[in-house]
Amino acid sequence: MVAMSMADGFARLTGKPQCVIVHVDVGTQGLGAAVHNAACGRCPVLIFAGLSPFTSEGEMRGSRTEYIHWIQDVPDQKQIVAQYCRYTGEIKTGKNVKQMVNRALQFATQAPQGPVYLYGARESMAEELKPYSLKQTLWGTVGPVALTDEAVVEIATALAEAEEPLLITGYSGRNHNAPQELVKLADTIKGLRVLDTGGSDMCFPADHRGSLGVRYGVDASITTADVILVADCDVPWIPTQCKPKDSARVFHIDVDPLKQQMPVGWIEAEGIYKADSYTAFKQLHSYISRTPALSEKVSTYSARWDSLQEQHCKRLAMIQDLAQPSPSDSFNSSYLTALVRRFVPEDTIFAIEAVTNTAFVADQLQACIPGTYINCGGGGLGWSGGAVLGIKLAAGEKRFVCQIVGDGAFLFAVPASVYWISQRYKLPVLTIVLNNKGWHAPKRSLLLVHPDGYGSKATHEELNISFAPSPDYAGIAKAAAGGNLWAGHASTAKELGDLLPKAVESVKNGIGAVLDCHLDAPVPQTPPEEQPVNGDSFFE
Repeated sequence: MVAMSMADGFARLTGKPQCVIVHVDVGTQGLGAAVHNAACGRCPVLIFAGLSPFTSEGEMRGSRTEYIHWIQDVPDQKQIVAQYCRYTGEIKTGKNVKQMVNRALQFATQAPQGPVYLYGARESMAEELKPYSLKQTLWGTVGPVALTDEAVVEIATALAEAEEPLLITGYSGRNHNAPQELVKLADTIKGLRVLDTGGSDMCFPADHRGSLGVRYGVDASITTADVILVADCDVPWIPTQCKPKDSARVFHIDVDPLKQQMPVGWIEAEGIYKADSYTAFKQLHSYISRTPALSEKVSTYSARWDSLQEQHCKRLAMIQDLAQPSPSDSFNSSYLTALVRRFVPEDTIFAIEAVTNTAFVADQLQACIPGTYINCGGGGLGWSGGAVLGIKLAAGEKRFVCQIVGDGAFLFAVPASVYWISQRYKLPVLTIVLNNKGWHAPKRSLLLVHPDGYGSKATHEELNISFAPSPDYAGIAKAAAGGNLWAGHASTAKELGDLLPKAVESVKNGIGAVLDCHLDAPVPQTPPEEQPVNGDSFFE
């Protein structure tokens, strides 16, 4: 889990595929939810696993020599992870091993990126070979796909003529050049709003007036928009909770528009296009700018542009209002995150696994620099422990890296391994534990289906989702690091204000830090909705 997540984090930040080597079937199983996360998060990782030897009486070099070789011989090892992988292949001989690895990496790096799995028995690994080489320049990945000219005209015209246009994205920010092109599109179509579904990357700067922040498939803007462009997004809306109005025109651009790994997953749209979002954004704003009829049309939207700024300021004010300590000096995730944002360097890279607090954390961080906000994108808790180390390894010694993680996800991350690795390889990071004393996500899921059921009245203890008595998360990390780690606990706003600067300074000095933050102040069930909720137009 930790090794796979670490490779995942490194690959997400750099775009360079990484490799994880595991031991036969049990090592493959040990990857666990990290394979799911890499698949959903579109992350290029090559996994290599051995197979139990297929000879047992010394017929070949590498034949079975240990008891465990029989126990670990399973009918079809690749099936453990095959449904999450872009490609699986067995290395049957060393004579074409370089071609097999290159082919796997082509699948891993082709959009949508993801994990690949190679495996081979010991006899193949022990084969004697004559040295050979390949011309690596001939083994590149598949290039990006652009929109057709007809698609550009149709989408650009619809957006430019829309009264209330909306763009929903989730993964486009993986290409760190894409946010800039999306900003150009939003500046061209004054009034275009951008909703980030938090797939895994910062896709649109929070300081732009068109930003609606990070939300998970529920936002009032979806219900009022007359034209919606979905770009590189798995779940733009949740139909049982929120969906476009019947008259809305929807267009969908994605490198995987059919969501081929989702048995139940589709987006109803009048135009569906398999294309690279970075390329598409450039095509769209360029076409509008050089087309007189459209450029003249969008030039008339000054009032709408001013209204967008006004709404953006209101939204930021509501977010700021949440970041206040309670009269009892306790604090919530909004206040905590605002304080973290204040004390860490401006270019800090955040690895976020805040679960039910994700939207509140994103609202306060207000990421504006591409590549500085990295979320899991999957549902396998425990991603951020290894991922933040991979991100730190990729970012380098001088770059500050911070993990913000829920208490349940912290436990799933195998902290004993995480903080030993952090110490062993000198990868100091700041870990902020959102200690809300249990798993809140199951209770929220229950209430969405049975808002008035028995479970709605049950305590966390009765539902067995309480962590009371709370583990010593900082103590666990410090023990794993052999004592060479700054560890602290904050239960009041005063303690938080005193300890957080010390934790940050420790990391700057090369010693990792874990601050266990007890969230006792009340927080809303959902982030503030500044948008109209009764079907009223945003710009009225």
